[in-house]
Amino acid sequence: MEQTHTGHNGATATSGAQRRVLVVEDDTTIVDAIAARLRAEGFQVQTALDGPAAVDTAEAWQPDLMVLDIMLPGFDGLEVCRRVQARRPVPVLMLTARDDETDMLVGLGVGADDYMTKPFSMRELAARVHVLLRRVERAALAASTPRTGILRLGELEIDHAQRRVRVRGEDVHLTPTEFDLLSCLANTPRAVLSREQLLAEVWDWADASGTRTVDSHIKALRRKIGAERIRTVHGVGYALETPAP
Repeated sequence: MEQTHTGHNGATATSGAQRRVLVVEDDTTIVDAIAARLRAEGFQVQTALDGPAAVDTAEAWQPDLMVLDIMLPGFDGLEVCRRVQARRPVPVLMLTARDDETDMLVGLGVGADDYMTKPFSMRELAARVHVLLRRVERAALAASTPRTGILRLGELEIDHAQRRVRVRGEDVHLTPTEFDLLSCLANTPRAVLSREQLLAEVWDWADASGTRTVDSHIKALRRKIGAERIRTVHGVGYALETPAP
């Protein structure tokens, strides 16, 4: 019989076989620390130290989530993300040693759902993993009980039932997190939502230290649907622009 316990971040985790996390990191000290913390949170964990091993392990083990370093031997985390996502959608929390916006945007563009910049706390990493998995569960529930109809805001169409977005009739590929972020903004078009509100709604993340994650996802979203569609209110947050009635 499986037992449950409360993780260090306050989330309830299932001890044993519920969720599988693949940790990909070439620094053995870091990978061991992450693996130990996630096992303490109730996850099954496997590790890989390079790009080819990561792809092979993901294919064989079918993890529910990957914690993926961007700098790896063999080939980098971006290529790992591309190859794994091409075979099977998997939530990805990407790690980067550089506080480089370009790296973050590229990572989001190849299918990563969130990122963290080193150094980071193990408590925050564990919390982010729980948040991503809860988001996946919510998305699955929404898919089984979808909202009907298509929301049209000028040339932007959001199909909640199929989780598809079109601009001027052309499909736009969004990551699951990008879709949830756009949907959140579209729930109250033209209204300004703070970064903290977006963190709470999309990521279930109440700590304001994550606001740069919001900024990077907004930048990635603007590149896909058009920069003019999301307005920045400096010092406050963002609003989805819509055609005037």
